[in-house]
Amino acid sequence: MEHFIVSARKYRPQNFEDVVGQQAITNTLENAIKSNHLAQALLFTGPRGVGKTSCARILAKKINQQDGNTSEDEDFAFNIFELDAASNNSVDDIRSLTDQVRIPPQVGNYKVYIIDEVHMLSQAAFNAFLKTLEEPPAHAIFILATTEKHKIIPTILSRCQIFDFKRIGVLDAKNYLKVICERENITAEDDALHIIAQKADGAMRDALSIFDRVVSFSGKNLTREAVTENLNVLDYDTYFNMTDLLLNNKIPDVLNAYNVILGKGFEGHHFINGLASHFRDLLVAKDKVTLDLLEVGDSDKKKYLEQATKASVPFLMQAINKANDCDLNYRTSKNQRLLVELTLMQIASITFDGEKKKPANYIIPATFFQALSPTAKQVEKIIAKKIEVKEPLAVEEPKPKLKKPVLKFVEKRSSSLSLKSVHQKKEVKKTDIEENFDNHPKDDFTEQKLQQIWKDYATLLNKKGERSMASIVATDVPKLEGKFAINFTVPNKLMQDQFKRGRPKLLQFLREKLNNYGIDIHVNLNETIEKKFAYTNQEKFNKLKEKNPLLEKLRQTFELDL
Repeated sequence: MEHFIVSARKYRPQNFEDVVGQQAITNTLENAIKSNHLAQALLFTGPRGVGKTSCARILAKKINQQDGNTSEDEDFAFNIFELDAASNNSVDDIRSLTDQVRIPPQVGNYKVYIIDEVHMLSQAAFNAFLKTLEEPPAHAIFILATTEKHKIIPTILSRCQIFDFKRIGVLDAKNYLKVICERENITAEDDALHIIAQKADGAMRDALSIFDRVVSFSGKNLTREAVTENLNVLDYDTYFNMTDLLLNNKIPDVLNAYNVILGKGFEGHHFINGLASHFRDLLVAKDKVTLDLLEVGDSDKKKYLEQATKASVPFLMQAINKANDCDLNYRTSKNQRLLVELTLMQIASITFDGEKKKPANYIIPATFFQALSPTAKQVEKIIAKKIEVKEPLAVEEPKPKLKKPVLKFVEKRSSSLSLKSVHQKKEVKKTDIEENFDNHPKDDFTEQKLQQIWKDYATLLNKKGERSMASIVATDVPKLEGKFAINFTVPNKLMQDQFKRGRPKLLQFLREKLNNYGIDIHVNLNETIEKKFAYTNQEKFNKLKEKNPLLEKLRQTFELDL
């Protein structure tokens, strides 16, 4: 069985051209060697797995490289000495190093000392190293490498030429993985490699380790589904589908989708962070100037651009804010699942009812999502239609017996202050009150009982703060004509229109209280009705003066004010 070599070792860069994502640094080092401007103390700093040690080894070999006959693995032939400061961090180790530095090289021009993880040296070791680092022999070059530059004392930093290595971009890592796939005869989807590059978080060594793991799982064919399953990451499609549900205010579907995510073993914290990042990417995709900040594959970029047109900037800003609050409170929450579910419900309620002002933590009422089952009349129509066209009924449902009419589907109301509502004709919509109530009770009642319930309704309107409608209801006493017809008279057209708008609720109230669904209200207009109530002092005085004209003489005699 052939010994397996991990990709991180097998494809470790052997020259500056192979180093991924650090072109500025590699060009600088090559030019310094060619022009003989190389400093004697160099510090390579940056995140893990970005090529610091690899660049140090390549640089050390290039300094003494005279011909191509020397093996790349024979570090001693290039006078390269590598020291791990994590395990050799004492003063004695540094003193031993400084003693070796004094001896000139037997082959070549320079002795190169690579000190890895230099930040692990003790304070005393740093101090012992200061003098040698400041004035090294002409034949010695020091290359220090670290991931934590802030732990190195300033006196060491001031004696070194510092090179800051950056995180490797997702596209650079993905392109390098493509090269490895070609060399290993592996077929891989572009999105699969993109997910691996993203998971590596800027470290090429981590990307190669993940690549080996996925290849062991999937073989020679890497698919997007296999990568997401093996790495246990949430696919882009999960966030796209969730965002569509949130934009369409589908709270029940949102909660079910989140339950599926939890069932796959993902944490709510991981999901809400990913959702916030998804909203951020949608925000970035809304402007061509910031489109380069979107680090996704070409196919996914099209999806982001398409969904970004559906999501408004105010929605995305509020959604990011709510997701961020959930992230901050997640660890301290006693019921973490409920916290995420409330956040999702609040996000799904942002675009509900247009731009109508809502409280900060508004959630769509549960009544909006009540069963969208057909009413009795709708069932009858469906059955009648199927019988008419001689279609077999799939399920024979019994005719429901309703005590009172059922509300139809709840619809979103347009804002009363919107431009659309201004231009709409103020017409009374046909509601359920005009349906056929043949199967509902029609108990007898007296006119006195009718008038008493009518007054009760006016009192109820006052308690609710609907004083305008309450005053209209109180302007006249309803008259019972025949058995079920109610006549009500108003003095002007404005009051008539307003009464018609409030008529459905009044009629429903009367039908329920009188247990009679056959009654109806007819609104009459009589503009000759005298004003029954006096509101101002002048009107009250005029009314009294009509009854007793001597009141006017009394007022003039004593010069009284009203």
